[in-house]
Amino acid sequence: QVQLVESGGGLVQAGGSLRLSCAASGRTFRTYAMGWFRQAPGKEREFVAAISGGGSTYYVDSVKGRFTISRDGARNTVYLQMNSLKPEDTAVYYCAGGSLLGSYQTSGNYPYWGQGTQVTVSS
Repeated sequence: QVQLVESGGGLVQAGGSLRLSCAASGRTFRTYAMGWFRQAPGKEREFVAAISGGGSTYYVDSVKGRFTISRDGARNTVYLQMNSLKPEDTAVYYCAGGSLLGSYQTSGNYPYWGQGTQVTVSS
């Protein structure tokens, strides 16, 4: 069983930065695709970024150039560096992972999920 634990959320002013971390258990972490999704109040969960086991990265257009996803195999951890934050980035951010059989952007393709961490960006 794989467990994912997020950390690093908080309150930040617009234009600021945060780094989210997702620590994973399990020896197969290095082969898994890992993704970040977010859900704002009253909205559906949306794809933010993903990284393949080989290190290829994918982003939703709204965060390109501002967010960077990376992974550290030695620490079994994936990160989401968020710069130039905007109030519309406010959401609960979820880490997800697993061996995908479909698109990185589809939440239903990820078998493992963290509990979420709140990110609030004030204007």
